[in-house]
Amino acid sequence: MSRIASNPVNIPSGVEVQINADEIFVKGSKTALSMPIHAAVEIKQADSILTFAPKDESKGADAMAGTTRSLVSNMVVGVSQGFQKKLQLVGVGYRAQLQNNKLNLSLGFSHPVEFALPDGVTAEIPSQTEIVLTSANKQLLGLVAAKIRAFRPPEPYKGKGVRYADEQVHRKEAKKK
Repeated sequence: MSRIASNPVNIPSGVEVQINADEIFVKGSKTALSMPIHAAVEIKQADSILTFAPKDESKGADAMAGTTRSLVSNMVVGVSQGFQKKLQLVGVGYRAQLQNNKLNLSLGFSHPVEFALPDGVTAEIPSQTEIVLTSANKQLLGLVAAKIRAFRPPEPYKGKGVRYADEQVHRKEAKKK
């Protein structure tokens, strides 16, 4: 059995989990999330503990049990605490502004870049060069952060661009004359 799937998921107080035949619903103080359950995975709930097991002995079912356990664990943490990603804009004149539900980014292009935030993701701008994204859905949060970073990824010579707050950019030496 998968080592990840063998770890149970503890449900904190204030979080409700409802398991149907082919879908799982997790509701907390912040929001509610749902996910379809793979046919090869069996989920059991006892008190405030969720356990995961493959329905058969195939490698695919074993892998899906571990994947499902990780996704459900992320859902439980997301509805109770939430997730956060921090981005930094590095470069002269690089700025971010938040208007309604849109990010206006000045990234050195001849035009401003507008990015509409999807439902479930909120942004804060503590300073002009910092963006803090928060969401209950970890997958959606990572996707939005990656899309924003893709507008101007950090380049290796001067380090300019949009980067994650904990990202290390490996710098290259400039060409010698």
